[in-house]
Amino acid sequence: MQIFLDTGSVKEVKEAYDLGVLDGVTTNPSLIAKAGKDFFQTIRKMSKILKKGVVNAEVISTDTKGMLKEANVLKKLGKNVIIKIPCIPAGIKAVSILSKKKIRTNVTLVFSANQALLAAKAGAWCVSPFIGRLDDAGQKGMQVVNDIKTIFSNYGFETRILVASIRSTRHVTEAAKAGAEISTMPYAIFQKMFKHPLTDSGLKKFLEDWASRRK
Repeated sequence: MQIFLDTGSVKEVKEAYDLGVLDGVTTNPSLIAKAGKDFFQTIRKMSKILKKGVVNAEVISTDTKGMLKEANVLKKLGKNVIIKIPCIPAGIKAVSILSKKKIRTNVTLVFSANQALLAAKAGAWCVSPFIGRLDDAGQKGMQVVNDIKTIFSNYGFETRILVASIRSTRHVTEAAKAGAEISTMPYAIFQKMFKHPLTDSGLKKFLEDWASRRK
């Protein structure tokens, strides 16, 4: 499973990528604004860092014409830029048009298997089910991921499942078990993936034993 960061911070992207385990980034104008940086410059910088990865940059228009215009601007920021488009009728139309031009798209704000099916039929490179928000609404976010996986497998869709709105490391594990191709997460969750109390205590014991041996 590929691991993406959901962030507007170039610093976080570089630190994670330098570890050799980061495959991409999902971002949007809001995340970059919170980081206090210019949107277009940030996308360019992330694109250059992720030499073997991708950067998902989101449009803000809600009409097809506006989305297509923004997509043409965003794709010029880097060869590895993927266009994030909301799962609304105008967005699905834009995805269909862009897919015919071999421009990769990420259909975002997906909350049902039916929405994912429409996105896949339109030719989306990936779909982003927001599992945390579904859980918040009293629904089972991971069940939606499982349903999407089943449907895509049934019909041979090549569209990837990018699990978004991840709130815990458990979400990452469940996404991998479900066979999702990608999980995107905040930097704090990414850092927690490295952690386990037994690792910390084990390392402490090894170092203590080594120190006592040298005395």
